Amino acid sequence: MTEEEGLNKTAILMLSLGHEEAAEVFKYLGPKDVQKLGTAMASVGKISREQIEAVLRDFHDQTEGRIDLADSDEYIRSVLKKALGDDKAAHLIDRILQGNESAGIESLKWMDAATVSEMIRNEHPQIVATIMVHLDRDHASEILNLLPERLRNDVMVRIATLEGIQPMAMRELNEVLTQLLSGGDVGKKSSLGGIKTTADILNYMGGAIEASVLANIREHDADLAQKIQDQMFTFDNVLELDDRSVQMLLREVQSETLIIALKGTSEELKAKIFKNMSSRAAEALKEDLDSKGPVRLSEVEAEQKEILKIVRKLVDEGQIILGGKGGDEGLVE
Repeated sequence: MTEEEGLNKTAILMLSLGHEEAAEVFKYLGPKDVQKLGTAMASVGKISREQIEAVLRDFHDQTEGRIDLADSDEYIRSVLKKALGDDKAAHLIDRILQGNESAGIESLKWMDAATVSEMIRNEHPQIVATIMVHLDRDHASEILNLLPERLRNDVMVRIATLEGIQPMAMRELNEVLTQLLSGGDVGKKSSLGGIKTTADILNYMGGAIEASVLANIREHDADLAQKIQDQMFTFDNVLELDDRSVQMLLREVQSETLIIALKGTSEELKAKIFKNMSSRAAEALKEDLDSKGPVRLSEVEAEQKEILKIVRKLVDEGQIILGGKGGDEGLVE
């Protein structure tokens, strides 16, 4: 069953539950899942009784017999590791099994980047860094883009050198969030931050801001900057993807996005893209590239970032594997 099919079935199930029961389910979902599921529910048209019964039967079949809750923690660990792999599951397991101990930080995930940036811009950079590593990478990137350059650079250095978060630091963080949000509980130590987190956040920044942050980190610690850059995946690193991964990526990318993203890229990268398309699609893309006039570099970078988001999504879903590395305003021919 594809993700889309699963989402549609879940939407039908939620619509069948009734207001109170559906609301209880939503309480256990994160902001992105709420948005995704809510959109799917809004998109459900007229459905037959047979469709509803089929979904309910599937749900019953999948849940029947799951009543042994003696070691639910171990069950959660096992399921998440199988589904996500050890590395990705580790952070999620920590957050789930800590219960509500990061409730203050979790509430920030529901806020837009502008609101969060205003709330934290006067806090100590270490506090800001600790908050950032608990957020989704793209969300953290949006927030950091809105912070003053000096603070942003300081925070990124601290994220890159963050090896763990001690209970006292989490208590202090929650005290800050209590004042800002009127709520928040104490938390346990969690091993967030570090080079990979920094690289992931930088991947969503792109362009001049990414270059500025990396330059600042390089001044602080050249070796650290190189390690971060080695973990980054930029648009040029599409060359390093195997053909199957490129084909999978192209199925997810809108044609107009691809046209703009390829403006000004190397002939080698364009050849890689053309190679993984049908001859007819490749010829059409070449014609569109030739007929497209000059495009602002900022537009090119924006569309490349959209493609990189898709790459990240496919990586997170385990469909493709990366190895990667780590722009000014003007016109790109």
